[in-house]
Amino acid sequence: MERPIKVLQFICSTGFYGAERWILALAQYLDPAQVQCELAVTAEAQNVDLQLVREYKKTGLATHAIPMSGRFDLSAVKRLSDLLTTEHVDLIHTHGYKSDILGLLAARRAGIPVIITPHGFENAQDIKLRLFVWLGCKAMRFADSVAPLSPQLMEDARRHRVAESKLTYIQNGVNLHEVEAIANNPDAVAPKHKKRIGFIGQLISRKNLREMLDIFAMLRQSRTDVELVLVGDGEDRAELEAYAARLHCAPDIHFLGFRDDRLELLKSFDLFTMTSTLEGIPRCLMEAAAMGVPVAAYDIPGVDQLVRHQQTGLLAPLGNRASLLEHWNTLLDQPATGQALATAGLDVVNQHYSAKRMAAEYTTLFRRLTQRVH
Repeated sequence: MERPIKVLQFICSTGFYGAERWILALAQYLDPAQVQCELAVTAEAQNVDLQLVREYKKTGLATHAIPMSGRFDLSAVKRLSDLLTTEHVDLIHTHGYKSDILGLLAARRAGIPVIITPHGFENAQDIKLRLFVWLGCKAMRFADSVAPLSPQLMEDARRHRVAESKLTYIQNGVNLHEVEAIANNPDAVAPKHKKRIGFIGQLISRKNLREMLDIFAMLRQSRTDVELVLVGDGEDRAELEAYAARLHCAPDIHFLGFRDDRLELLKSFDLFTMTSTLEGIPRCLMEAAAMGVPVAAYDIPGVDQLVRHQQTGLLAPLGNRASLLEHWNTLLDQPATGQALATAGLDVVNQHYSAKRMAAEYTTLFRRLTQRVH
């Protein structure tokens, strides 16, 4: 009997966000008789005791750590290449700019194919991060396959001059069982005293969170029965907290950081909001729909794949604060309308974003790149 294809998922993780949850969902739905899917993460000072690693181990699948002495330690390439060789890995699958660069170099040393899955492109201002982004985009052109998660990410990959022959569109898929379990558990409740506007995700530049804070400040000028809760961490957190502290509504703005009870918190939201300027297909919007939480967001590529204005949520033109503020008021004051939108959103997710379907399509791609015929 032919042994399973051995795939190593590789990420330089900083938390447990969309990409990490995506990797876990894919591993959970791959058929182990066809694909043996292991995980490698870089071991850096800022990412000890990663939740991704803990959750991955629960599946019974193997995990590996690649030591790094700094944010970009090129000696990690040899360590990763040695792992690929000693573990007889057939293919490496990378996620994120730094992972893409290191994974591509290691794959070339080990003589195996590499797949890059872009989860979203960063429009950062920091010069070092912009260099990572630039190098990561260059790396995509030399991968054996690039598998974007959304039509917009496909276009972005083309814009970065990835050859059409290397592109394979595999639409995003998620495992919502964990969300549905909390949604159906009457005891899973996070207490609150005001109507709650919420966000869950990374506190990074492309999430455009200062704008969210400004819109909340506008809202608080006309009503006092609301609070803003931000769940997650990221490089912009300190700056955002300092900015929020100067606003008149600071006591009703809560930065909770990374939380193990994030789904209970999500369940407590009266609405979920996003002000991002750039996205893939946000998993958090799928989770909000599964939890029955209505969504109001800026209308950008990726978000528009899930949220259809006045059908599955409410969208405002990017940068139109007054319009997004109006949508917040609508969802806060008309809960039945919000519930109907969220229910319709869940129907879209269930029909088009199945993790099982995604895993089957990746298995086909893995077989093609390793020249195995099913």
